[in-house]
Amino acid sequence: MQDRIETLRHNLYQVIYQANTPTGRWFDIILIIAILASVLTIVLDSVADISQQYGEQLFKAEWFFTVFFTVEYILRIFCMHRPFKYIISFYGIIDLLAIVPTYISFFIPGFHALLVIRILRVLRIFRILKLVQFINQSNLLVNALMASRFKITIFLFTISTLLVVFGSTMYLIEGPENGFTNIPVSIYWSVVTLTTVGFGDITPKTDLGRAVSAIVMVTGYAIIAVPTGIFTAELSQEMRKQSARADKRICTRCRKSEHEPDANYCRICGEELSYPVEDKKEIASL
Repeated sequence: MQDRIETLRHNLYQVIYQANTPTGRWFDIILIIAILASVLTIVLDSVADISQQYGEQLFKAEWFFTVFFTVEYILRIFCMHRPFKYIISFYGIIDLLAIVPTYISFFIPGFHALLVIRILRVLRIFRILKLVQFINQSNLLVNALMASRFKITIFLFTISTLLVVFGSTMYLIEGPENGFTNIPVSIYWSVVTLTTVGFGDITPKTDLGRAVSAIVMVTGYAIIAVPTGIFTAELSQEMRKQSARADKRICTRCRKSEHEPDANYCRICGEELSYPVEDKKEIASL
């Protein structure tokens, strides 16, 4: 009996925690879809017209996702040999926070709106994203953009998460009476504030709301230069690589140098271009 339990725990661990296996990858994909769908359910439920027309369906959908994430949370604890380590980990806390608000809403009406914190769990997508190598590109800028696109995508995911969290927080603090009529409107406010545009069409009226606004504005100033820094770093790296290619490659037949960065063959004699072994190691380290 004990052997069967250990086998089951091992198999579940392979599916839940090992993203490099086919079943693990599919599990992560299904989980991410469920996370995004559950967040969309909460966002739509905050819109009065949609909630009035589809409130019962949204309520059932939310309980479906809550049960789904509860079972997943229990299975994650079950298949760990040291469950407490997972429970107190970052993802363990987020997983718990993703299911607790629904149960608490039985006692505190409206608390379920905090379920938007589930979107933080989309960070699991980083486990299945693989950075690819970009070689033999003809355009320096395209190379730099392609090399930095995943980092920028991760940055945009992070910003989107902050916008949803800030918007939902202001929706709870200010409420419809102060212009924050639903979560999408509140997210719009967080976009305007985080980007330091400040249209002023929606403004917080409470002291706590103004304090949150200050945090959002300071956060906007802190992160505004991140995409530029990512692209600049990749562009500098690409320039070093292409400079190394142009300087190092010499045709072994006609001894021609200063070839085009994307050239694979000598334009004089047609010989295939290559690096000396020591130069390959140096370029690979760039």
